[in-house]
Amino acid sequence: MGKGGMSIVDHGDGEEQNMAAWLVAINTLKIQPFNLPSIGPHDVRVRVKAVGICGSDVHYLKTLRCADFIVKEPMVIGHECAGIIVEVGSQVTSLEPGDRVAIEPGISCWRCDPCKQGRYNLCPDMKFFATPPVHGSLANQIVHPADLCFKLPQNVSLEEGAMCEPLSVGVHACRRANIGPETNVLIMGAGPIGLVTLLAARAFGAPRIVIVDVDDHRLSVAKNLGADDIVKVSTNIEDVADEVIQIHKAMGAGIDVTLDCAGFNKTMSTALNATQAGGKVCLVGMGHSIMTVPLTPAAAREVDVIGIFRYKNTWPLCLEFLRSGKIDVKPLITHRFGFSQKEVEEAFETSARGGNAIKVMFNL
Repeated sequence: MGKGGMSIVDHGDGEEQNMAAWLVAINTLKIQPFNLPSIGPHDVRVRVKAVGICGSDVHYLKTLRCADFIVKEPMVIGHECAGIIVEVGSQVTSLEPGDRVAIEPGISCWRCDPCKQGRYNLCPDMKFFATPPVHGSLANQIVHPADLCFKLPQNVSLEEGAMCEPLSVGVHACRRANIGPETNVLIMGAGPIGLVTLLAARAFGAPRIVIVDVDDHRLSVAKNLGADDIVKVSTNIEDVADEVIQIHKAMGAGIDVTLDCAGFNKTMSTALNATQAGGKVCLVGMGHSIMTVPLTPAAAREVDVIGIFRYKNTWPLCLEFLRSGKIDVKPLITHRFGFSQKEVEEAFETSARGGNAIKVMFNL
């Protein structure tokens, strides 16, 4: 029995039937059987124990699409996960049954130019959990390549292991933007990704971090997590000039890097105007696919604009940050649910509502 309900079905012969949360239609999730592929020589079978809900999961639930990815047939949801090794393939030597692991959800081809150049996150043939047509990980068990399963340190929980996925976005952004002890950082957006990016920037040594949002509760969470200052802003694009003055006052120094974790016209316009000459703006969030922003004035000040897509080679560093205590993701986990039909529905409703929910976590 999974926590919260009968999510593991016994056939009566001692064999457990693997169950998963399937997205079957708009706003419709069903716990149904999920047949796993045979384990390959370099694969492992994992009993999933913790899965977080991401904004993309909610987007798929509400619209059956996320960016250019469209759900055309039932799909198992979920990609932020950790679990316990149940079985290892014949060639796997790095893991053994009983090991607790955090799981990187994307399988790249390792043959294309981006993969060969070490930028496997840009692989055009990436097979990523819960990105159609690939099934996700909100299931009792999954099969996955062993090299994408990372052993948890003794003092790191399975829930923290699942948080390595969103944390990886922040870590990758900080790497791309070269955050360090001499980098004053502005973060646009105090949602889950903005908050993990705040934690990552501090771990990378940023001496001063200011975070901006429209929501008082999220700003208070950011302050409690260590932001040096917070600035509440509006959604009105005409307020940008006045708000940049407020942001500069809060920072009290030049802004070297702005990490836009929202990705809207207004947040990107604010980022480009607030960042000092010679600085960088890193677009992390993807709220708008097309934006109208003051790019020419920013270019005249040699403000570099860079983007990120997911992450690469981040799990070892994330786990070290968690092991050493440089990052504590536990305060971000605000709601927990089991794996019954009712709780799956309630969990997604909680995540979609927002409010005081930051990270909603399943315990299987």
